[in-house]
Order: sequence, then structure tokens, then C-alpha cells
Amino acid sequence: MSHSTHDAHDTHDAHDEFIAGEYIIHHISDANEIHFFGNVSAPLPMIIYVEGKGFDVFMSSAFSSDGDPHDVHAIKTATGPSTGTVYIKDPETGLRSEGGEAFWDISITKSVFGMLFISSMLIFMLRAMAKSYSKNPGKAPSGLANVLEPLVLFVRDDIAVPIIGKTKSDKFLPFLLTTFFFIVASNLLGLVPFIGGFNITGTIGVTIVLAFVVFFITTVNGNKHYWGHLFWPPGVPSLVKLLVVPIEVFGMFLKPTVLMIRLTANMSAGHIIILSFVSLIFIFNQNYGGVAGIGMGVFSTLFMIFMYFLELLVAFLQAYVFTLLAAIYFADATQEPHH
Repeated sequence: MSHSTHDAHDTHDAHDEFIAGEYIIHHISDANEIHFFGNVSAPLPMIIYVEGKGFDVFMSSAFSSDGDPHDVHAIKTATGPSTGTVYIKDPETGLRSEGGEAFWDISITKSVFGMLFISSMLIFMLRAMAKSYSKNPGKAPSGLANVLEPLVLFVRDDIAVPIIGKTKSDKFLPFLLTTFFFIVASNLLGLVPFIGGFNITGTIGVTIVLAFVVFFITTVNGNKHYWGHLFWPPGVPSLVKLLVVPIEVFGMFLKPTVLMIRLTANMSAGHIIILSFVSLIFIFNQNYGGVAGIGMGVFSTLFMIFMYFLELLVAFLQAYVFTLLAAIYFADATQEPHH
């Protein structure tokens, strides 16, 4: 075998080597395409504003590989049809322009597409539910309304009213219901097989916005009693206040941060565990042969089925926890002094 042939063989083996970390990160991270299975994927719109030139709008499929198309490390390039800017998509440095032009990337990513889909679906479903009640007042719900009503009553009667209070809960109920249904729907979308591996609530940008909205609503609705306890807690010696007040202020920012981390980590962890057992099949097949791969495949499949049903429970549980904690924060901000 010649030296060049040997190098080509080594390169081919390196490309065929299964790397579990890259496989898992590829599936749980955001992307400019929706991957279904194998080499089947759907491109999404790239929307880029180049300062001084204008907008470039093209599909992500316009990126062509400058190396081996099967190499995950290959750099890809695309030319904007409007500005002529050449964009370079590097796995390590992300998206950049070849000429160093400043630009804003506002593309429709997989998570953005999923959120638009979920929002449209929820608007349709909840409007249909509202119309059914207006057309049939006083009658038992049927169809879609019959499915959604227990969830609406659960958020209202078991979260909002007991925690915030009957008189004040109506003010926060629309947000709590919206948040609960959005998180549940996003989590369930990520569990549907072969439709792109959505990980909406596992995307840090999405949970940051949700946590910020909770923080904003809490801050805006904080009453005199809330701010008084925060910056000058009654009944605490002055010297102790020098220690307590910074902790309380830090806690004010820590609460939404905990909301963000809890939701992101729990939803990503479930996907990572399932993908890890998928990876074991390829690892055993690659290192120990087909028989070991089949054996691990049987074990992994059974465990993945168990994890899948556990993730269904977690999908609702995380929505409940996020909504519950948001309601607790709202109650703390609006509670009246106790005498």
C-alpha cells in the first residue's frame, strides 16, 4: 500500500469514527436546519443584515462544504444574493463574513421555528376553546375544550388562587396560563420522534427570556411592603441589615436565574441521557463488533422507552414547577403586611 493510499485510508477511518459528544451536541443544540433522520433535513431561512449593504435572505441549504461533506469539521460558505457578501460557517467560530463586514444574524433557527409553530398551534387551540364556551354557555365542554379545561382549571385552582389569592390571581392568570401551556407544548414537541429533535426549553436563550419576563412582572408589581422588606427589613438590628440587605438584593436576581437554569438543565438532561444510550449502540458496534452492538441495542432500546415515558412526566412537571415558582414570586411581590 502506498503512503498516499494509507493516508487516505486513515482519513476515511477518522471520518467514520463515531464521536458521541459531537453526536449529542449536534442534536440538542440550536441549528439553521431541521434534521429528521440520516441525511434528511429541511433548511431554514437565513436572514442577515449587513451594515451599510442591506439584508441577505437565503435558505441555509445555500451553504456548500469546502471539504468533505461528511466531515462535521468542514467549513461551509454561502454568498448573499443581495449584498454579495460571502459568509463562512465554521463549527468552531460560528458564522462570520469573509471580508470582515459587520452584520446582524436574525435567522430563523430550529428553536425559533419551533416557537412559532407552538405559538400558532396554541393560539388556534385556545381560541377554539374560547369560541366553544361562548357558543355553548352553561354546557359541558366537548372535544378539544374537554381536553384543555382540566389543565386551565389546574393552573387556576391549584396554582394561582391558592398562592396569589382569589382577588389578585386574575391579574397574573393570563401570563401563568400562557407560560404553562407554552412550556408543556415545547417539551412535548421535543419528544416527538423523527421531526427534528427540537429542544426549545433546553435552549438557554429561550429560558432567559421566560425568566426575565417573570423578573420584570415581579419587579413592576412589587408594592411598598415588598420593597420595604427587601431594602430595610423590619425588626432586624441595623448592623445585621448591612449583611441581610445585600443577600436579599442578590436573591432578587437569583430567583429568575434559578428558574432559567432549572428548566434548561432538566430538559437538556433528558435528551442527553436518551442520546447517550443511542450512542452506546454505535460505540459497542464500533469497538466490539456487531454482536455487542445488537446486545447493547436491545438494552438501550428498553431503557430509552423507559426514559421516554419518564420525559413525558418531566415535560408536565417542569411546566408546573416553573409556573408554581412564578406564582410564588408574584405573591411575594404583592402580599399585604400582616399585623
